[in-house]
Amino acid sequence: MPVLVITGTGTEVGKTVTTAAVAAAALAAGRSVAVVKAAQTGVRPDERGDADEVARLAGPVTATELARFPEPLAPGTAARRAGMAPVHPHEVAERAAKLATEHDLVLVEGAGGLLVRFDAAGGTLADVARLLDAPVLVVAQAGLGTLNVTELTARELRRRELECAGLVIGSWPDAPDLAARCNVADLPEVAGAPLLGALPADAGTLPPAEFRTAAPGWLAPRLDGTWDAEAFRVRQAP
Repeated sequence: MPVLVITGTGTEVGKTVTTAAVAAAALAAGRSVAVVKAAQTGVRPDERGDADEVARLAGPVTATELARFPEPLAPGTAARRAGMAPVHPHEVAERAAKLATEHDLVLVEGAGGLLVRFDAAGGTLADVARLLDAPVLVVAQAGLGTLNVTELTARELRRRELECAGLVIGSWPDAPDLAARCNVADLPEVAGAPLLGALPADAGTLPPAEFRTAAPGWLAPRLDGTWDAEAFRVRQAP
């Protein structure tokens, strides 16, 4: 798995922190890692972007950002409003493919969900995954409402004949409610893909050293971690 594309079921689901955790676990396993942020929106030129945040939390990764647009909108819309050239799927794929020749693992983080548009032609992160022939990791929310958007994302991956590597819950609450606990069993069923981890709420606020030490325990062995999905499911069973 030299390239892994990471998407979310929407915005603010923990995609960047999950990317950082996957990077940290891979680094702890002795692998070299690069992170590509396809398009950064809603950030000033002097502010840290998502790729920078992954590097801060995970450690020595090669962090690359292809485009940055000032307004917090879909990349295609943000580029148009700013009068800037958009980023295209082939550009993202080309950068990731080059980095894959120099690193053991390349993580490509999208913006928003799978079908958020990058350009006027309707290019999306799904097109990037197709060009790279790369599996897609889906970051989902824990609570009520997550089943619908998770299943829609997984169905679209299947429709495009793209591999869903699995799911990660991007923010697992300290006191999960009934919906969240039921979703532990329901999410893999509706997605047709395994649950590969659950990050604790506010994981991104941990000091970097603590984050790097803890990250493998949040992720399954397929993501270089030690997390046990079945044990987690049993503990959370309502």
